[in-house]
Order: sequence, then structure tokens, then C-alpha cells
Amino acid sequence: MAETIDLSNPKAVALAALSSLDLTELGDAATEAATLALVDRAVSEFGPVAAVCIWPRFVAAARTKLGAASPVRIATVVNFPSGDMAIDEVVAETTRAVADGADEIDLVIPWKALIAGDEQAVRDMIRAVRGAAPAPTTLKTILETGELNDPALISRASDIALEEKADFIKTSTGKVAVNATLDAARIMLEVIQRSGKQVGFKPAGGIRTVQDAGAYFALCEEILGAGWVSPTTFRFGASGLLGDILATLEDRTPAAGQGESY
Repeated sequence: MAETIDLSNPKAVALAALSSLDLTELGDAATEAATLALVDRAVSEFGPVAAVCIWPRFVAAARTKLGAASPVRIATVVNFPSGDMAIDEVVAETTRAVADGADEIDLVIPWKALIAGDEQAVRDMIRAVRGAAPAPTTLKTILETGELNDPALISRASDIALEEKADFIKTSTGKVAVNATLDAARIMLEVIQRSGKQVGFKPAGGIRTVQDAGAYFALCEEILGAGWVSPTTFRFGASGLLGDILATLEDRTPAAGQGESY
């Protein structure tokens, strides 16, 4: 079990958030240069982030820059952001990403199909991508909870993902109006608790401050117990959060504009 986080201590929360951060560059205009600059920020004097989360086309370059011995994992996204691609296209995208050096695949489920009542489409997609990215590759399923917008659907999507052997359930792409919320997080964490499985949770989009991070940690402890949170069970998907983490650890005020992005 991971060490319990002292939620009353902002620096302890910041350090825990740093080690659980998927530092993200998924802007529509992202370039290889910007992605490699993100990779440069992934290790600070306070330690590494858990992963960088980047577009598939930049995985090979990021792998070359990080090297095989880096503690920073490479995550990439497939069927992203719409969730509307054909299964064979998503499998091909996944296969290429793994071959290029991705350690983790963040898959957008076909959530529109789920809203329409087609659970099998969701199962088929997750099952196919799990087959293309077997262990030890980590599979995170993005439910797009802000678009599901129904506690029963969020719970059902979470159940299906876990039944199809996802390693993590993730709230959002960060590309829609409503992304991670504590309400959606509670539903998803309760599904994990009921399942009894060793799976993880990733809120993504809109988490910008150490205070935000602490609220998610507190919710995890309430539902799954003190010590549950660790990089193997919990990630934040964010780009703006790193600035506030470093400002907190360095006893300074964040620079203007920090924390305003994904």
C-alpha cells in the first residue's frame, strides 16, 4: 500500500500530485518541438511525473528523447477525441503506438454508441484495443463523463471498462465543455470499490491547482481508503497543474497564466 498523503500539508499534496501526473500535450496545434519541450519538463528537482500524454505521431520522438531507462512513461491517445473511429483503424493506431514505444494507451470509448444503448460497441472496442495492447502496456479507457451526463451511464461505462480488462477508467478527453468533476469521480471510484479489482482512476481536464488535486485525493481516501493513491492506481491528466505544483514546492506564487490550460 502507498504511503498516506498528509492532506493538510500543501507540499505533501503537491509531491503526491507530481508523482501521479500525466503531463499532457494534446493541443490541436501541437508540434513535435512542443512535445519534446514537454518531455523536458517531465523531470524536475522534486522528481519525475508519472507519464507524458501525447499524440501518437510524436511517440517515437519522445521515446528517443527519454531513452529506455527513464522513469517517465509515455502515454498516448487513440480513437481521440471523438470516439467515432472504426475498430480496425483504432487497432492499427494502437499497434503503431506500442511499436513506437508507448507504455500506456488512453482509449476513448464509443460513448455516443453507449448513449444510444449499444453496449456491445463499447465492449468490442475495448476488447480489440486490449488485444492490440496487452500487458504490460497500461490501458486507460476514457468515458467522456461530461457527455454521458447521467450517473447511471457513467456507472455502466465504468463497469463495462473493468469487465473488459481496462487498467484505468478516465473521466474525459479535455476536449468537451464538461470534463473531470468530483461528482463523476465519486461514481467511478464507487465502481472500482465495488469491483474489488486492482484498477486505477484518472480524472482529466480542468484540474489546475494543488487544491484541486487535494480534493480528488480526499475523495479517493473516503471511498477506497488511506494509502490507496499511488501512480499505479491514480493519475491526473493535466498540463496546467505542473506549474502550481512547482510553485507550491518552491514557496512562490505561480506565474501569470499558469494553470489555465488542460
